[in-house]
Amino acid sequence: MNEVALVEVEGLVKEFPARSSGKRRVRLRAVDEVSIHVHRGEALALVGESGAGKTTLGLSVLRLLEPTAGMIRFDGIDVTRLDLGGVRRLRRRMQIVFQDPRASLHPDRTVERLVGEPLAVHGLAPGALRRERTTAVLERVGIPPERMNQRPGAFSGGQCQRIAIARALVVDPDFLVLDEPVSALDPPVRLCLLDLLAGLQQERGLALLFITHDLLAARRVAHRIAVMHFGRIVEVGGANDVCTAPRHPCTRALLAAVPRPDPTRRFTEPASDTAGSPLAGDQPSGCRFHPWCPVRLPRCSREAPRLVAAEGAGKADHLVACHLARDGRS
Repeated sequence: MNEVALVEVEGLVKEFPARSSGKRRVRLRAVDEVSIHVHRGEALALVGESGAGKTTLGLSVLRLLEPTAGMIRFDGIDVTRLDLGGVRRLRRRMQIVFQDPRASLHPDRTVERLVGEPLAVHGLAPGALRRERTTAVLERVGIPPERMNQRPGAFSGGQCQRIAIARALVVDPDFLVLDEPVSALDPPVRLCLLDLLAGLQQERGLALLFITHDLLAARRVAHRIAVMHFGRIVEVGGANDVCTAPRHPCTRALLAAVPRPDPTRRFTEPASDTAGSPLAGDQPSGCRFHPWCPVRLPRCSREAPRLVAAEGAGKADHLVACHLARDGRS
């Protein structure tokens, strides 16, 4: 992995107009001063429950959503300062695969046209060369050439996702955002696609932002994992470290939610006595996880913890935003 950061995000904020529980107009911070980076050849997984702000962050990094504040730098270019023409010129190098492939694939177009169209848009491969590149990338993701003239309706969900991946890869991008690419698939298909993604990432030296709610899927693909909760990063570190020695109660809760192969195994950490999730505009003050945290302190409701190296974590790049983690008690 190259140590040069290809993608750098600093203090990113994305707000949406919303209404609070009292019908008062407010601004919902879906992404709240998030800072992340992705190296060349690195896969960073962004993990969190639904509503954490993961997809909003991914779309904002690509400027498919306009950030409210903060800085996004891609290969040394300040993307937040580019006009639309400048953003379009970067599109070839920054691609995305969406969660629902059927919604992103035109139902009346053949697979050959769907996958080859980005080459035409970016002026990369005319005529016969376009077909050659389209065929090669489809074969790499497991779609045989004899099916190139078929339409998306003739394919399964897993095959449609392979086609969507091929369409993103055909222009040879440097950075790829994968937004829950396997969450709607059956477990065997999911594992095959996760292994395919990991292999493609290594072959092509891609920088990946892998968005998921599944920590085990993240561990299979990613070098590092960042855990997100209500718009903020609460823990980030090596994939194995985060999954085997989680330091934030939110991360432990996500791991506890993963189905276990042994039905007799039980999670022993005490459950929170607070359920539910805040309405738009009503995010908790202080640490946003504190209403659900079984080890919360009085200060957790008043003071938002900073993302710092956790004492006893073993590695300086294992960061956690928890008041208890600084003294090794989390």
